[in-house]
Amino acid sequence: MSQEAEGKKRGMFSRLFGGGQSESAPETAVEAAPEEENRSWWSRLSGGLSRTSQALTQGVADVFTKRKLDALTLEELEDVLLRADLGVGAATRITEAVGKARYERDIEPEEVREILAREVERALAPVAAPLIVDDSKKPFIILVVGVNGSGKTTTIAKLAAKWTGEGKTVVLAAGDTFRAAAVEQLKVWGARLGAEVVSGAEGADAAGLAFDAIRRAKEQGADILLMDTAGRLQNRAELMAELEKIVRVMNKAEAEAPHAVLLVLDATVGQNALQQVDVFERVAGVTGLVMTKLDGTARGGILVAIAETYGLPIHFIGVGESADDLEPFEARDFARAIAGLEETADAES
Repeated sequence: MSQEAEGKKRGMFSRLFGGGQSESAPETAVEAAPEEENRSWWSRLSGGLSRTSQALTQGVADVFTKRKLDALTLEELEDVLLRADLGVGAATRITEAVGKARYERDIEPEEVREILAREVERALAPVAAPLIVDDSKKPFIILVVGVNGSGKTTTIAKLAAKWTGEGKTVVLAAGDTFRAAAVEQLKVWGARLGAEVVSGAEGADAAGLAFDAIRRAKEQGADILLMDTAGRLQNRAELMAELEKIVRVMNKAEAEAPHAVLLVLDATVGQNALQQVDVFERVAGVTGLVMTKLDGTARGGILVAIAETYGLPIHFIGVGESADDLEPFEARDFARAIAGLEETADAES
C-alpha cells in the first residue's frame, strides 16, 4: 500500500474509532493526533507487547548476567518462560536450544533473546494465516464468538472498516441481543461505514436474527456478513447450546454457513484462553483466532501455547483500542517484539 493510501486509511479509521475509545462509547470518538496516525505497525506492536517483552527481558537478564550456563540457569530460564505463559512445550524447547553446546561458558542475555525469538517464530509461523474472504460465496458469512468482554463487537467494527475501505459491501448482524449497548455500537459504526445493521428486539432469539441477517445480506447483494454474538462463558452449557443453535440455523439458511467462525480471545485471561479455545472449537467449529488486549498483559506468550496446542490459524492480533491496533498476524514480527528485539529488515520491507 502506498504511503498516501495508508494515510487515507488511517485517517478514516481515526474518524471512526478515535485514538482509543472503549467499546461502550463509540459516539465519543475523536480525531487521533497526526503523530498517532503515522506510527508504524511495528511501533504499535512493540509498544503493545512491552509488558510481556519487559518481563521476559528482565527475567532473562536476571538469569544470565555474569553467570555461566549450567543446569540451574536453564531451570531458572524455563521458569521465566512459563511465567510468560509460553506453555510447557515451547519453554522446554527454548531451554534446550539455549543449552545446546553452551554448557560451562558465558552466554549473553541478547543471545538468549535471539534464540527465544527464533523458537517462538518457528512455533507461530505455521498458524500465521490471513483471513481469506472467498468471493465465490456471496455473502461470505462470518460468525464472531467469544466470552464476555473479549472485544468481539469492537473487532467486528474494525474488520468492517477494513473491508468497506477496500470497497466491499458489508452487512452487520447485532446478535448480542441481550446487551443494548452492543446493538447501539454496531448501529453507530454501521452508520459511519455505510453498512446496514440487522437487529431485533432486546432479548430476541439470536438464531432467528441470524436467519434474517443472511436473507437481508443476500437481498442486498452484500459481499460480507459479520455476525456478533452475546458473550458467553465456556462453562455455561445452556449458552453454548444456544451458540450451537445459531450455527445450525445459519447452515440451514445458507449451505456451508458460517464460512468462517472467529473466536476473539482476551490475552489478559492467560491460561484460561486455552479452555476457551477447546470449548468454542467443539461447539461452534472455530476456524480462526483473533487475539486482543495483548497490551494489557505481561503474559502474551499464551499465543504460543495456543498455537502449539490447537494449531488453529491466527488471523489478527490487537494491541490497543484504535482501529490501527488490529492487524494481520505476522509470526516474525510478534516473535521479535515479544523478545524485546529490534525490527528486522524483512519486517520493514
